[in-house]
Formats: sequence, C-alpha cells, structure tokens
Amino acid sequence: MSTLARAMAESVPDARGRYGSYGGRYVPETLVAPLEELEHVWIEASADSGFQSELAVLLRDFAGRPTPLQFASRLSLHLGGPRIYLKREDLLHTGAHKINNCLGQGLLALRMGKRRVIAETGAGQHGVATAAVAARLGLACTVYMGTEDMERQRLNVFRMRLLGAEVIGVDAGSRTLKDAINEAMRDWVTNVRTSHYLLGSALGAHPYPQIVRDFQKVIGEEARQQILQKESRLPDHLFACVGGGSNAIGLFHAFLQDSSVKMVGVEAGGRGKTLGEHAARLAAARGFTGACPGVLQGAYTYVLQTADGQIASTHSVSAGLDYPAVGPEHAWLAEVGRAEYTAVADEEAIEAAKTLARIEGIIPALESAHAVAELIRRAPRMSPEEIVILNLSGRGDKDMETLARYA
Repeated sequence: MSTLARAMAESVPDARGRYGSYGGRYVPETLVAPLEELEHVWIEASADSGFQSELAVLLRDFAGRPTPLQFASRLSLHLGGPRIYLKREDLLHTGAHKINNCLGQGLLALRMGKRRVIAETGAGQHGVATAAVAARLGLACTVYMGTEDMERQRLNVFRMRLLGAEVIGVDAGSRTLKDAINEAMRDWVTNVRTSHYLLGSALGAHPYPQIVRDFQKVIGEEARQQILQKESRLPDHLFACVGGGSNAIGLFHAFLQDSSVKMVGVEAGGRGKTLGEHAARLAAARGFTGACPGVLQGAYTYVLQTADGQIASTHSVSAGLDYPAVGPEHAWLAEVGRAEYTAVADEEAIEAAKTLARIEGIIPALESAHAVAELIRRAPRMSPEEIVILNLSGRGDKDMETLARYA
C-alpha cells in the first residue's frame, strides 16, 4: 500500500479514535461516559440535516463565511516565486478560524441539554470565539487561561469578559495553554452533567480531534472550490501554522487524497533548538530536540518531554503555538510522509508579520506569521507556475503589544 493510501485508510479515524497508532482515549473513568455521550450526539448531528442547516446559517450570518481566497499579488511579485493565495480566516467574526468549531460545538452542547460551556485558551482567540458563541446561543461560559498568556493577551481577556464569560487565570506550571487545559478538564470532571468542554483544537481524547477537524474542514473545502474557480487547477503547496493543529488540518483535509498537493505545517521554533526553547513537536528533521510519542491530556501523540518523561516547558513569541503536544492526526500524517512539518523562529515570524503588513496591507496573527515566514524562506526556490495557498488563520490585533516591542 502506498504512503498516500495508508494515510487515507488510517485517518478516518478508526473505531478506537486512532490515526495509525496515534490518538485514542486516555482519560479517567469519570470522563468516559461524557466522551461517549459526545460521540453519540456528534454522530447523530452529522446525519441530521436540521443541525447542518442551522450550523450553515450561523457560519454564514454570524461568523461571515465563506471567507475570501485572496490573490496576494504584491507578495507574489516581491518574493519572485509562486502565485500566492491567502485563505482569509482572519476576516471571520472574532478574528480567527476558531469560531467555526465553537459554533458547531455550541450547537452540540444545546443538543445534549447542557447550558454551560468550559473552554481553555492560549492566544485568547478560542476563548473570545467561545464567549461570543455562548452569548449568541444563551449559554453560560467559563474560560481558563494561563496568567502568562493573560498578560500578553490582555485585549482578548477584556473581550471575553465583555461578552459575558468568566475568565479564570491559571497560575500553575508554565502558566500557559497546557495548564489552562488541565484546569478546564478538572472543571469538566466536576460538572459533566451540566457542562460541555468546548475544546479548541484538534487534540485531546477521542472524539475531539475528529469533531474539531470536521468543524474546521470547511476551510479546505472552500479553498479547494475557490482555487479551481480562479486557476482551474489545484494548488501545488499548502502552508499553515500548527499549534494543536486545527487550522492546518482544516485546510489540509480536503486535499489529503491529492498526492500532487504538498502540505507544510509550521511549528514554533521559538528562540533555540534545545528543549524548553521551542514548541516544535514534529520538526525533528530541523534539529529541534525533545519530542517523542507519549500521552498528554487524553491522547497518544508527539509530546515535548524530558528524558525521564516529564512534560517539558515550551516557548514561542506566539501564545497560540506554545503547546507541548500536537494533534494526533498531524502526528500520523508526519509519520506516513503525507505532510511535512517544519519550524520558524520567533524573529522570523516577527519579520514575516511586518512584511505581510507592509506589502499586502494585512497584519497577521503571530501564529499565522510563522506560516508566512516559512513561505518566504521557500519561495525563491519555487517557479512562477507554482500555486500556493496559505491559511491566514487569524488577524494580528491581539498581538499589537508584542509587535510593538519589535518595531
């Protein structure tokens, strides 16, 4: 069986929630029942035309879909390489792709009769999207956020609270996304009968990686249709940043069976290649150390960890990319060679954000700027006949204070 065929056969996921050997459900007994309930309700909703119609209306009228596929003419000319298209998820309500998944899971919460949602957030975009969706659907909302992330994303903290969410700071561990997830899961264990944990990325225990992917795959489905209309053919390359991996898998999924389309996921290279200085889980070929398979927060995947198996600290200038694990479907796609994963340093991401701002008039989120930086690195080796789609997963309003320090 070819690499591509193996990837397609294994990425469903299987009945145990595994993508190859990755994924699964590693949770305490108290969470097995709510996860099974969620899976059952999700399967029902997937086949329910009423649910799908309600979601489509919210995506269109509340979130702002479809998003444009913009030809970046000046960036293409500036780099002197391929024809570059930007999938403009940054134009969605609340500023990022996160709202696609939040709307879907918010409707699932209502379907389960749960009137409260719990969320975690790093960069704050998922928290803002969850708070906005909760307000729209009449749900109570509690968001956990590491205190370090709260400091560098103060604007988003205010936005969440303005939307009616309770924002709880987490001062344990590294005080970032991993620790926020830990606290959100503790809350869920205590309140499973009344609350739904609205997980923000394509990670965690089954069925979350599949649910989040399926709510985000609209990105790639739209992009595929749009590029065929504009260019009458598929792209040669896809680029997307990878934290947990939701925006990337959302773009990649519609193209997985097209072996001519190369897919590049870009992680946080931080300020160095040694453990603790970066958040690159799948970019070992670039010399980044510390990642190996393990279990974190419900799933078996690639995790940054010390020699004795302790979860390592991470670093990124981008609050949304500094998670120590990666979604299990990305781990599988990396293993079978269907997607390539690399990493970009803090300074490169900052410079890429400046470049896109000054040449195209678009200020990207620092997460998305990592993908822009990798494209800038590779563009001189590409031909003018090649076509690139880059997922601009979020806008940079939230990162103004960080960008100002590098001005």
